[in-house]
Amino acid sequence: MTDMAEMTPEEENAFDADGDNQVPEGPPVRRRPKVSEAVPVRFPEDLLQQVRHRAAADDRSVSNWIRRAVEHELARDQN
Repeated sequence: MTDMAEMTPEEENAFDADGDNQVPEGPPVRRRPKVSEAVPVRFPEDLLQQVRHRAAADDRSVSNWIRRAVEHELARDQN
């Protein structure tokens, strides 16, 4: 097996272009269904800054972070 860390960018591109190197690994990943229309929500600036900070810390978009927070709260209510 080739060590990608030792390849030049050109060698990586050639490696990736070879169809033999494009075999999926691991189990298939089921993607979630697409989201519905946008829902405008307004936050006070200080709260929005906290949300942005937490989303960045989790390496997520603000929208994704908020969506997960809402899903968490809805799941909590079901228990």
